[in-house]
Amino acid sequence: MNREKMICSILLLIILTSCVSGTFVVNVTQTSYQAEENHDITLEWTFTTNPHSSSNSLYIYCVLLNNLRPSVLFYLHEGVEAPEFQHEQFAGRVQWDKDVLREGRLRLHVSRLRTEDSGQYECKVHTSNESSSGKCWLHVTAARDRPEPETPNTTSPPQPESWDMFLFCYLIIILVMSVLCLYLPWWILFLVVT
Repeated sequence: MNREKMICSILLLIILTSCVSGTFVVNVTQTSYQAEENHDITLEWTFTTNPHSSSNSLYIYCVLLNNLRPSVLFYLHEGVEAPEFQHEQFAGRVQWDKDVLREGRLRLHVSRLRTEDSGQYECKVHTSNESSSGKCWLHVTAARDRPEPETPNTTSPPQPESWDMFLFCYLIIILVMSVLCLYLPWWILFLVVT
């Protein structure tokens, strides 16, 4: 009985904590992305929207987490993009969909991917009184070597036209030999063949 009371108490505490702290959540639509170098990709996060809050109170801070220092991928300050804070690694390569932001969706289109874009990305969303974040992984593989186009081989077998000519000559020779066999004596034929 004590164990059941303890479980009920913990569940009640979790429910009350979530009610007090709010239900603002940031999620990723995919936890892991795979792409090839020089291709484009769209990273997407969703967050809880509040119909009473304005986009002017929205702060979004997305970074690539690496060992040295996080590289800013995207920064939205009071609903306005602030590209001056973007890391040079991503300069001119990140676009975002403004239209879906009010639906609680952040879509970042990263173009011309590089292998150094690989890593864990974190996106933090802040409103006037709530905050949450979501993380995903991106793995960019090196571009595959493209096979060289095949060059024509000079020692290739004869083409169909040359086969036709060969067959025609062969048939003429057989026809001539047949006629010679019928009309010439064997000894002349022997001399011609040898």
